[in-house]
Amino acid sequence: MTAVATVAQLDQFDEIIDVRTPPEFREDHIPGAVNFPVLTEEERARIGTLYKQTSSFEAKKIGAVLIARNIARHIEDYFASKPKNWRPLIYCWRGGKRSGAMAHILSEIGWKVARLDGGYKAYRRRVVEDLTTLPQAFHFQVVCGPTGSGKSRFLQALAAAGGQVLDLEQLAAHRGSVLGNLPDAPQPAQKMFDSRIWSQLLHFEPAKPVYVEAESKKVGQLRVPDALIERMWQGHCVLLEVGSEQRVQLLKEEYAHFIADPQSLLEKVACLKELHSKERLETWRALANSGHWDEFVLDMLVSHYDPAYHRSTLKHYPQLDQATVLHPADISPAGFAGLAHKLLSRAGT
Repeated sequence: MTAVATVAQLDQFDEIIDVRTPPEFREDHIPGAVNFPVLTEEERARIGTLYKQTSSFEAKKIGAVLIARNIARHIEDYFASKPKNWRPLIYCWRGGKRSGAMAHILSEIGWKVARLDGGYKAYRRRVVEDLTTLPQAFHFQVVCGPTGSGKSRFLQALAAAGGQVLDLEQLAAHRGSVLGNLPDAPQPAQKMFDSRIWSQLLHFEPAKPVYVEAESKKVGQLRVPDALIERMWQGHCVLLEVGSEQRVQLLKEEYAHFIADPQSLLEKVACLKELHSKERLETWRALANSGHWDEFVLDMLVSHYDPAYHRSTLKHYPQLDQATVLHPADISPAGFAGLAHKLLSRAGT
């Protein structure tokens, strides 16, 4: 008989197998899970139609054929290479027939298989519940600084040096501004963003600080969980102060894809027409089209990003005037690495 496991036992298994359809998996899944669907989206729709329009018996006959065929292919292509002591956890939407079919066949082969009690729905319920309470367990060190001061690079350096880092922009695949979408990585669904945050918080140690970038309530199109953003707003601020020339250079490096495609950049800038005059937008357009990137970036900073940053940060982070102020020697990886080690040594981590 197949064992049953709970969400609290996820870390006890060698691999987590999601047998739902690829669209279900893309919307959200347990972090680290791999997708081996027992039915494709089209097959699932076909079985559902048969169930409603013909009979459950006919639906089950066709479904059994499709499920058996798909599971056989997965065994041949992937599972057959697993050792006898491999321990997978299987889940579907509710922990019912789809996961049951996969778990039964794999356990008959001889692997010690478990099914997730309640399936994805139980997992999602746990994530929603935890995200209302988990943030309260941590003390957040909030990395502040105007656009181009290297906050993301500093977080990466902190993580590499052993600090606990919650990089919301990385988890959201977005840099948090009108130009922040990544060229080769669409944003995940909101549920997937929640899952990524939940997974990281779950594995952090409450006794150590968690470093996070100052954010507003949204990163791109995704909402930061209310309890998390409210806890961040209460955190101690770490302020990066970087000169204008270095900020311009850093932004040219970070947004090189826009420099390579000025038209794409100008399409994004056009979204700011409600905030800036036609003359300002035309100035930016002319600078971009003529390749005067230093002037373009500096004017964007002075006219748009810096005022927006100061309004937002002063509004949401009341401890900014008590911030630990850091001055990166340079914007190179080595410069931020040295700064990270310095901050962590102060914190005793």
